[in-house]
Amino acid sequence: MRVDLFDFDLPQERIALRPVRPRDAARMLLVRGNEPLADMGVRDLPAILNAGDVLVFNDTRVIPAQLEGHRAGGQAKFGVTLHKRIDLRRWQAFVRNSRRLKEGDQIVFGGDVTAIAQERHVDGSFTLMFEGDEPVEVLLGKAGTMPLPPYIARKRGVDEQDLVDYQTMFAEKDGAVAAPTASLHFTPELIGAIDAGGIQRETLTLHVGAGTFLPVKTDDTDDHAMHSEFGQISSETADRLNSARAKGGRIIAVGTTALRLLESAADENRMIRPFSGDTDIFITPGYVFKGVDGLMTNFHLPKSTLMMLVSALMGRERMMTAYDHAIAEEYRFYSYGDSSLLLP
Repeated sequence: MRVDLFDFDLPQERIALRPVRPRDAARMLLVRGNEPLADMGVRDLPAILNAGDVLVFNDTRVIPAQLEGHRAGGQAKFGVTLHKRIDLRRWQAFVRNSRRLKEGDQIVFGGDVTAIAQERHVDGSFTLMFEGDEPVEVLLGKAGTMPLPPYIARKRGVDEQDLVDYQTMFAEKDGAVAAPTASLHFTPELIGAIDAGGIQRETLTLHVGAGTFLPVKTDDTDDHAMHSEFGQISSETADRLNSARAKGGRIIAVGTTALRLLESAADENRMIRPFSGDTDIFITPGYVFKGVDGLMTNFHLPKSTLMMLVSALMGRERMMTAYDHAIAEEYRFYSYGDSSLLLP
């Protein structure tokens, strides 16, 4: 499909630079089948869903994966965004000014943290091997900052508040370089209301990579290559999800990251299987969903893979209409913005 089919104009003032407080005070646009669009709030979620439905959250934790450094013994400066863990000491990373970086170069970051550029990949990214004996997570704590999306970082600096704001209440397993932002809206009070309504909760893990921020640079979706990300669904979680669906419950992914992993794990009979490994699933209109029955998600960038995903779930024209409505009604967009609930 043509990528420009998923384009729209978004006024800059609609891009949220901070989340609302409290988190569950965000607005939520309900897009349900062919019913009229409904302006609601995240706190309405327990009233919209049914007892027996399941909300599936991503429990990945964002690490301080943004680093600034220079070549050892030289003046060349590099901005590094870690993308995907390879092993205990090596990460694949996107590098700003990568044309000046050569295989074998040592990069010196803050806090006396250093890494060797081991291999350049075809997409321009590098394998970086962090030196020393301390765990890489400790090194990142010394030298790294929170990897805010470019559309926020360009407008303001990263600060201490982002250490809290850009982490969900479900964050447990280190490895993401972007937050599963749909989950940022949840609070203990909202979870209490969800539990009281008989709505089930499950977690999976997808370590979100920096590729989620990359624009689609091709003219046709067939020519776009997705970066892979590591995910896990336990056998116990898969069993509970399948059992809930067999009893008539709907599986509602909280965020496109949870959705992509559920779809990667689902078979042709709509059964969710245990999963542990990489996924580079790319969902565009025409895709037949097998793992989910709905999606809670923030508002996405024009011509992005996530705009294509929600269009696959609800229909492109339906989503373009919903986004026109959201812009007109002054919803807040992107990572720190408002939410939508999509129920085909």
